[in-house]
Amino acid sequence: MSMHVYENISQNNTGVSLSNMADKFPIAAVGGVKLTRGRRFPTKRLRSQGRVGVRICLPLISNPTSSFKRYTSRVCSVRGVSSWRGRPTKMTESSATKLLNGDACHRTLHGKNASKNGYVKNHCLFQQSQKYRRAREKRQNATTNPSLYQKPFVESFEETPLLVAVLTYMGYGILTLFGYLRDFLRHWNIEKCHVAREREQQKDFVPLYQDFENFYTRNLYMRIRDNWNRPICSVPGAKMDVVERVTHNYNWTFEHTGTVVKDVINMGSYNYLGFAENTGACADAAVEVTHAYGAGVGSTRCEMGNLDVHEELELLIARFLGVESSMAFGMGFATNSMNIPALTGKGCLILSDELNHASLVLGARLSGSTIRVFKHNNMQSLEKLLRDAIVHGQPRTHRPWKKILIVVEGIYSMEGSIVRLPEIVALKKRYKAYLYLDEAHSIGALGPQGRGVVNYFGLDPKDVDIMMGTFTKSFGAAGGYIGGRKELIDYLRCHSHSAVYATSMSPPVAQQIITSMKIIMGEDGTSLGADRLRQLSENTNYFRRKLLDMGFIIYGNDDSPVVPLMLYMPAKIGAFGREMLKRNIGTVVVGFPATPIIESRARFCVSAAHTKEMLDTALAAISDVGDLLQLKYSRREQPLASLGWTSEESLLQD
Repeated sequence: MSMHVYENISQNNTGVSLSNMADKFPIAAVGGVKLTRGRRFPTKRLRSQGRVGVRICLPLISNPTSSFKRYTSRVCSVRGVSSWRGRPTKMTESSATKLLNGDACHRTLHGKNASKNGYVKNHCLFQQSQKYRRAREKRQNATTNPSLYQKPFVESFEETPLLVAVLTYMGYGILTLFGYLRDFLRHWNIEKCHVAREREQQKDFVPLYQDFENFYTRNLYMRIRDNWNRPICSVPGAKMDVVERVTHNYNWTFEHTGTVVKDVINMGSYNYLGFAENTGACADAAVEVTHAYGAGVGSTRCEMGNLDVHEELELLIARFLGVESSMAFGMGFATNSMNIPALTGKGCLILSDELNHASLVLGARLSGSTIRVFKHNNMQSLEKLLRDAIVHGQPRTHRPWKKILIVVEGIYSMEGSIVRLPEIVALKKRYKAYLYLDEAHSIGALGPQGRGVVNYFGLDPKDVDIMMGTFTKSFGAAGGYIGGRKELIDYLRCHSHSAVYATSMSPPVAQQIITSMKIIMGEDGTSLGADRLRQLSENTNYFRRKLLDMGFIIYGNDDSPVVPLMLYMPAKIGAFGREMLKRNIGTVVVGFPATPIIESRARFCVSAAHTKEMLDTALAAISDVGDLLQLKYSRREQPLASLGWTSEESLLQD
């Protein structure tokens, strides 16, 4: 496909024959639209035919040769658009330049903040896709790895509208102003509510929080505290029962009314494959193991807590992941925080994504290693850190680093974005670094066989040095695992704090994982696992598409079951959660400091247990609340086809 492009260019007398350069500089096709970088060639005849200038394309993760380093501007090659005139093109939403599927590139391509949510600075919205590479690469992939990811890697993103950003900052400013006013009134005993005042007998103790954290909790968080910690009195499956509660002191304390809100559609739990249930094969197997082993172990794996159920689980995990060995832990958070210190230490360098989970951040800090953060899903930022680390070495001494560990997640739980694993693996191999992959949200939720982001991209599990994941999401259980080479797992059994000191996993929990994992693998003799994987994918795509059609701004990859819907303003955080519960929809709302101050959001988690009727009911409620709170901020217009524009894929087919 790409060779056809180069032949056409040569035939149009561009002045340069590109047929021999196609092998050296392959085209990077992104979401069906060709993104190129490098030198621009004469295109007067092409422009007269309605085409834009075409330039030599360099791979995303490769270094331009010295003769092309000064040509770094990018363009999108679409028919009818030729705004490049030798300068870097600004493509914003207002420029009427729309991309495939109607996604608008609101963020200026060379802007300072143009690397959020997986979109690399100086690149458009769409990530690198392997579907539109050269024909020779496609033939090679088909013979060597037929499961390699073949779809466009599309992630939704719209920059915050300027007016919304201004109003959001104003909202926080007004709340802060009134917060200081209320503190002044509390100080002089004028305010009637004395709950926010510290008790006299506690003033001599060391403060638990810093001044700003204390201020934020008292005056901003307490306004919307009723949206969190809601008690549930049923299985957190596709539907749940929520205990009703009221407050009489502005959310400082709550009282149960004795009423239960029945059949609330659960759009907030990580029940991706619907295994959070109290009936079925998993529940029956867990009951049998409870009768045989009891509920607890009462010892560590190193002493008297190593059961045959644990060993069976670890063998199954290794087979499921396609690695040599694995180890299970009783707590998912501790799997990261207690094992990373066993893998790195002083003299080591950890390169961490800026949106990594708190457990990864804590583990990196506890290790004593030097930590450097790269922009989210930004391969240019990561490669720069790798180069600098190799060139300059350790601070002061400039000795080589003992070890360089790249730490990323499969699906980022607040963004819904998927890690750009093929490019990270390529960088890891090029610079001889190690890769730690946290698949807490992606294991069981991505891939044709549900084996995570490695399976999703069709990569070799051996390319990832440390594969970590949890059982709390797709498996309806608890705990976590680490998989990799046998030497690595044997080392962790002796050096990991979580392995040596932590109590063993509960036997019924281990059996829940075994049964659910066998169902996913199809070893139960049924197609239930494959059906759930297919249903999750269909539900995810349907839910995301409907939200976009309604006019909401959502983030994340099209295949990610984590769907963030942007709320922005602080007053709308609490209002959205309360209004959704009134309509029997359970949601999770998130604000600062868990997100950037102007990027408050509601986070939906799609499940295979959701029926189409449930999703339609939830979508109708979301649309209703969106109209009520004016949340439909999207300024998307029609897709390319309706505007008369054609992507490069269809151009080649013509």
